[in-house]
Amino acid sequence: MSDDTRLKGQRLVVVGAGSHTGRALAKAASAAGAAVVLAGPDLRKLEWTAGELSGPAEVRVLDLCDERSIADFAARLGRFDHLVSTAAAPANGPLKDLQAADVQRAFSAKVIGPLLLAKHLAGQVSEHGSFTFFSGVVAWRPAPARTVMATTNGALAFLVRALAVEIAPVRVNAVSPGIVDTGAWDGMGADKAAFLRGVAERNPARRVGTPEDLIKAVLYAIDNPYVTGTVLHVDGGGRLA
Repeated sequence: MSDDTRLKGQRLVVVGAGSHTGRALAKAASAAGAAVVLAGPDLRKLEWTAGELSGPAEVRVLDLCDERSIADFAARLGRFDHLVSTAAAPANGPLKDLQAADVQRAFSAKVIGPLLLAKHLAGQVSEHGSFTFFSGVVAWRPAPARTVMATTNGALAFLVRALAVEIAPVRVNAVSPGIVDTGAWDGMGADKAAFLRGVAERNPARRVGTPEDLIKAVLYAIDNPYVTGTVLHVDGGGRLA
């Protein structure tokens, strides 16, 4: 994507820029000409991402579980063109083992945090700007021990529709990934290859996703001025299998 300059002259905020997906998005946006604001709770990871970008970058600490942090971030940020949030705080596990604090944190990252980002930042978005948040396939295909993840991702999909109406003409969309080999599965060790192979065999697209698949969806949501209130499913049909 080195020859893609569609974001030249634009300022793009990536919330969750220290994660696998957030880092890939920040690098793609920078390569496409954007000045990138890297936001998240871990300064070290944000600085690591900044060091990999080809263009200008700013690093800002941001905690989506703390409205004061979001308000302070907004006060320092100024005008921008687009915001993408990949933030998540999964609370996976059997229902009987769930802790209220973990559930609340999951909702803060996926639902309350995005709501508060819109609250504090909608007035600072440029005329053709947008918010893009990350949902997930489990909202449409629930699984045992993924109840909180399914609920938060589903809630975000409806939040996107509501925000698209409330803060119009600012556009609000979501990208809903399926199983994507971003590096998040590397902790499975030797079991990773068999897991991904099984996913591909069951998936209508007969493959797993790549970071590039997600980047294309995000850039589409950012770049198309007639798309709002929409969830872009980037799951290879995984929600149908």
